[in-house]
Amino acid sequence: MTGVKRKKNSVVWRKINSFHCADIKQWCLRRLPILEWAPCYNLKENLIPDTVSGIMLAVQQVTQGLAFAILSSVHPVFGLYGSLFPAIIYAIFGMGRHVATGTFALTSLISANAVERLVPQASQNFTTYSNSGVLGLSDFEMQRIGVAAAVSFLGGIIQIAMFVLQLGSATFLLTEPVISAMTTGAATHVVTSQVKYLLGMKMPYISGPLGFFYIYAYVFENIKSVQLEALLLSLLSIVVLVLVKELNEQFKRKIKVVLPVDLVLIIAASFACYCANMEYTYGLDVVGHIPDGIPSPRAPPMNILSEVVTEAFGVALVGYVASLALAQGSAKKFKYSVDDNQEFLAHGLSNVIPSFFFCIPSAAAMGRTAGLYSTGSKTQVACLISCILVLIVIYAVGPLLYWLPMCVLASIIVVGLKGMLIQFRDLKKYWNVDKIDWSIWVSTYIFTICFAANVGLLFGVVCTIAVVIVRFPRAKTLSLKNMKELEYKVKTEVEGCESSPIEGMNTDFLMKENLQQVKIITINNPLVFLNAKKFHADLMNTIQKDNANNQSPDDINKHEQNMLLNLTSNGTCNGETPQPYPNEKYSVILDCTGLTFFDYTGVSTLVQACTDCRNQNVDFLLANCTASLKKAVQYCGHLESDKHIFFESVSAAIGAIHLNKNLSKFSDHSEV
Repeated sequence: MTGVKRKKNSVVWRKINSFHCADIKQWCLRRLPILEWAPCYNLKENLIPDTVSGIMLAVQQVTQGLAFAILSSVHPVFGLYGSLFPAIIYAIFGMGRHVATGTFALTSLISANAVERLVPQASQNFTTYSNSGVLGLSDFEMQRIGVAAAVSFLGGIIQIAMFVLQLGSATFLLTEPVISAMTTGAATHVVTSQVKYLLGMKMPYISGPLGFFYIYAYVFENIKSVQLEALLLSLLSIVVLVLVKELNEQFKRKIKVVLPVDLVLIIAASFACYCANMEYTYGLDVVGHIPDGIPSPRAPPMNILSEVVTEAFGVALVGYVASLALAQGSAKKFKYSVDDNQEFLAHGLSNVIPSFFFCIPSAAAMGRTAGLYSTGSKTQVACLISCILVLIVIYAVGPLLYWLPMCVLASIIVVGLKGMLIQFRDLKKYWNVDKIDWSIWVSTYIFTICFAANVGLLFGVVCTIAVVIVRFPRAKTLSLKNMKELEYKVKTEVEGCESSPIEGMNTDFLMKENLQQVKIITINNPLVFLNAKKFHADLMNTIQKDNANNQSPDDINKHEQNMLLNLTSNGTCNGETPQPYPNEKYSVILDCTGLTFFDYTGVSTLVQACTDCRNQNVDFLLANCTASLKKAVQYCGHLESDKHIFFESVSAAIGAIHLNKNLSKFSDHSEV
């Protein structure tokens, strides 16, 4: 028995030893992206732009933190905490280098439903004078942040569970029209929630189905209670913000540092409110007392988790979808990759850990991410620098924000949502590319404003799946393979032949003519969001593989054997044998005969494939395209002024390749 035990122990020991340090290092690099980019951080090139971006981001984090905390029905100071801790966690675990995580309007709106339901405003009368001992805040305020923290905690747990289940691969169901419509509808909700501050009205909390319309009905019914001073200050703030930001955008190439108009407006409005005593003279609502410091961590109330499940799922899904779209957009813009599953982990931890520090649910915001773009941010160091400045505000500057008018804060939030609201312009794009995508956008937007962001998102996904299920059986083929490859070796005719279109070329030059490799790829399935990513990956892998093979000696010998067989059967004009030329330019012809239908995602992928091929010095041609596909590609990819890539047939495309090659050879020979 002892021998058997020793044998088993030795096997276990060998398995333990087989887990090398390299495996641990690889796992850490995959799960802690900061370990990958931080050691190679270039201080000389990146520190200055990251510092400038961090300063500008801190201004946005502070203003949005205060506003979104109020939007979430909690004390403004908790918004500052929500601008600090999630950004630190995401910088460690997130892969988006230009993604600014923090408080988010959509998740704040969702969590406000739970806060107002479980701790309604009517209960404040019983807790106002009871001090909790935390930052001098009342028990009423602590109960409210407890509910918001519970939503954040459970939402983060759901995201981590999705990471464990590897559900990041299911994100292909979240198409661009659905995400665009959902975020636009949610932004409309946020603007609506700020109307009472913009107009200076006292309004009860209104939510639930059709709450969007009930809010405006209440406003029109009580239009006489609009505070003129708040309205004028709101209009002035919006005009200044829009005007200065447009000027910053127009002259950003000529000026090194853009004007932080948000910060200037906050200082000017707070100073004017303090000097004119607007809180008491005109009755303007102000932010009020903001305690300094950070309280000791405390676990969210676990006894109410079962009551906030609906809001937690909304926070998990809506926050992740909006954040992933920004991460993928930045990755595409700056040429790096983002792991969908890793983003689940990063945002899950960014919600779970900060919930112990009295934080509201977090996610990435379009306005902050766009700010990082415009200020030239390079890495997540910009977000870490902004966290240092937010920490200074929490400990030193926070009490000075007492006099900030709520209408000015609401104006900053509304103008900051411009990037989401202008997505209405996408409707023209979807109408020209695919009218079904246009219909999905409109219906998803309507469901979002009538119900909620999570309901609109679910409706959009269900509609998209239903449309594909209905459209796929109408395709000409049901093959599971996305592409069918046919490789042709086309022999170029020697220019000395009588049929040669080019005259005046000497025999020595003509003997150097060779075969040009042309790969013809036939699409047998529709190109939609379901298979667009795999189509692009397979196409790029095929091109890279064949380019590598073209350089090998075996491939050159194969060329020679094929040519000899060809010449034996057909003969040549001058009795000369063309020599193989391994460095010949590669060409891809995409036969679109089987492309029976497509959507916006598919056309975008097709345009991206064309761009990627040309970046690799590969000619990319489209054959047998329908008129609707030509129009969609030209509209989506702006290829009207580009060189000719559409051909009526595969043979016409091959003929054009050979003609261009002969002209190029003749031109090079003439120059010599």
